[in-house]
Amino acid sequence: MDSRRKDRREARLKQEIEKYRASNPKITEQFADLKRKLVDLSAQEWESIPEIGDYSLRNKKKRFESFVPVPDTLLEKARQEQEHVTALDPKSRAAGGTETPWAQTPVTDLTAVGEGRGTVLSLKLDRLSDSVSGLTVVDPKGYLTDLKSMKITSDAEISDIKKARLLLKSVTQTNPKHPPGWIAAARLEEVAGKLQVARQLIQRGCEECPTNEDVWLEACRLASPDEAKAVIARGVKAIPNSVKLWLQAAKLEMSDLNKSRVLRKGLEHIPDSVRLWKAVVELANEEDARLLLHRAVECCPLHVELWLALARLETYDQAKKVLNKAREKLPKEPAIWITAAKLEEANGNTQSVNKVIERSIRTLQREGLDIDREAWLKEAEAAERAGSVLTCQAIVKNTIGIGVDDEDRKRTWVADAEECKKRGSIETARAIYAHALSVFVSKKSIWLKAAQLEKSHGTKDSLYNLLRKAVTYNPRAEVLWLMSAKEKWLAGDVPAARAILQEAYASLPNSEEIWLAAFKLEFENNEPERARILLSKARERGGTERVWMKSAIVERELGNVDEERKLLEEGLKLFPSFFKLWLMLGQMEDRLGHGAKAKEVYENALKHCPSCIPLWLSLANLEEKINGLSKSRAVLTMARKKNPATPELWLAAVRAELRHGNKKEADALLAKALQECPTSGILWAAAIEMVPRPQRKAKSSDAIKRCDHDPHVIAAVAKLFWHDRKVDKARSWLNRAVTLSPDIGDFWALYYKFELQHGNADTQKDVLQRCVAAEPKHGERWQAITKAVENSHLSVEALLKKAVVALGQEENPNAADP
Repeated sequence: MDSRRKDRREARLKQEIEKYRASNPKITEQFADLKRKLVDLSAQEWESIPEIGDYSLRNKKKRFESFVPVPDTLLEKARQEQEHVTALDPKSRAAGGTETPWAQTPVTDLTAVGEGRGTVLSLKLDRLSDSVSGLTVVDPKGYLTDLKSMKITSDAEISDIKKARLLLKSVTQTNPKHPPGWIAAARLEEVAGKLQVARQLIQRGCEECPTNEDVWLEACRLASPDEAKAVIARGVKAIPNSVKLWLQAAKLEMSDLNKSRVLRKGLEHIPDSVRLWKAVVELANEEDARLLLHRAVECCPLHVELWLALARLETYDQAKKVLNKAREKLPKEPAIWITAAKLEEANGNTQSVNKVIERSIRTLQREGLDIDREAWLKEAEAAERAGSVLTCQAIVKNTIGIGVDDEDRKRTWVADAEECKKRGSIETARAIYAHALSVFVSKKSIWLKAAQLEKSHGTKDSLYNLLRKAVTYNPRAEVLWLMSAKEKWLAGDVPAARAILQEAYASLPNSEEIWLAAFKLEFENNEPERARILLSKARERGGTERVWMKSAIVERELGNVDEERKLLEEGLKLFPSFFKLWLMLGQMEDRLGHGAKAKEVYENALKHCPSCIPLWLSLANLEEKINGLSKSRAVLTMARKKNPATPELWLAAVRAELRHGNKKEADALLAKALQECPTSGILWAAAIEMVPRPQRKAKSSDAIKRCDHDPHVIAAVAKLFWHDRKVDKARSWLNRAVTLSPDIGDFWALYYKFELQHGNADTQKDVLQRCVAAEPKHGERWQAITKAVENSHLSVEALLKKAVVALGQEENPNAADP
């Protein structure tokens, strides 16, 4: 009901306020009309206005003034207020509101308190001073350190300490033979700052619990450096078999000689302590360490680390004897066998390494020990890190197949090798692939994986040798032949690459890939006649459309227009649905200036390939060049009807309108395009660039929501950051674009141009190397540059620099918007 009446109540209140203001106007409102007339006053009239004076009645009355002397009481009170108070009233209220008890002899003289504090401070300074020949010297550093070490304890902490002290006192009294109680009590006093009390408590704990090593260790910790040795000596006397106490006693000694003496004394009482033996061996020189380890393995024969340490210190023959004794004592210890294999490898007995590992597996299995494949692979990696490559290979060879089903071997071994590769264990991965290839000789995928490993981490020779083996065992695998030839070509050995491809012909006489690889080898090395002969043979053998296309490319580069046209026409008779031949023929006619013929070619092509977008775009561009925008617009409209939801066609239409200054038509087309293709990155990128500068941020936000991982959108956002001089963000987004789509050369050109402007030599070199490694093939501007006849043999680096120059001829990203 209240909410329903609220509107009426507010309206009524508003009417009452207006009525009141109408009946009681403010003074400013009463004189508003007069104030408005002040505008018409002249300067003389303003100056003639008289100054206002004080016309109040109180000034007109005659004030009666009288003067009388100040009374003595007032003067006495003023004197008392001005003097310093040096005493406290015994009856004064304390801060808590209670009277000070009379029984506690209150301090009533504040002057005495101040003098007492000065006396105490002077005594402290005298105690810290050193009087030398009448001069008093105070160490300011020590004095300040002493002041810093003072602990200010709150009331709450004091209360907690008192409770804990009472509790621990009860513990130590009711159960004095309980060591943790004494330790806790001593540590409480240490925290409270009463170190002497803590030492006394822990001393009582040592007396009550003389056989507990923790109490003695705590007493040693709390004792002063001079007394610590005496404390630990009493502890060792009370518990001569405590390893911790002997190690602590050795730690308190300063020189290695004294430490060694203490540890040897401990070994007299505890000869089977491995920790003491390790500690004393670490302090000894090589000769003494060998003697000590001989004694150590006698006292601790079941500890493998002592045996292995002794074997490392001995000569080859003695080390073999030591390891044989260790095997007798520890027949189930794999580390001894692995050390033996490493020993053989270190002494050049390469044949014995594999035998030792084989024998170790058999012996351990005979002893009933389960061979853990994962653990042995880790041992192989450890052997690789130690430099024992043969031992690593032998371990892999003999253990990689244990516990793996036959049908799972290939998948499991490849996975193992990839994991080792990730961890940086290249030799282990290489050994796994070698074993896998010995089992699966004809598996092309394993050969490719192994070749990839050699390419990344091996040498050129090792890669070539591996590929030679691969093609020997798999003569029908054309990818291995091609990879082998390409590696030789990249190494600069063109005759060897040519020889490999000739071998490939013999194995695969009908392989089109081999023929095209041979053509590319000759074509890229400026041997057009050889390339022409190869393609002619390939056509005679019934080559596919790619052979005809490559043949036409060769003739185009050589400038043989008639031969090029003849090849293209023959190829189209055989392969009328291959759009690239149509495109090449139309581009050739356009290049020669035969616009009508080119248009006829494109129209014929679209009858055979109505869904080919490049053909539609080429025809639209040709119509725009010959007959203007209206004809081009009609072609693109027809293309969109036959190929709906195609972003490239919409983008071409938008750009055509922009080229002719029709901004409104372009915006309308782009809006329709985004309705039909809402997740198209190229359309959203165009939308970001077309909107006015203030709206680009909002538009880019919408684009990222629609297609977050599209490289075109990411590159457009990077341009925005570039405009705003946000260098780090622009670099990050450009890097993301080339990472998402390394095959698009336009992004690499944009990234390289950015680094040329804002980066240094290192960043520019990094982008250049990454682009060369990626070998981009696509991109609107990139393809226009790479497909040009004059650029047919240029390297990726040269093409990238040409693309940057082409970008520079367009709008500069840092230029202001028109």
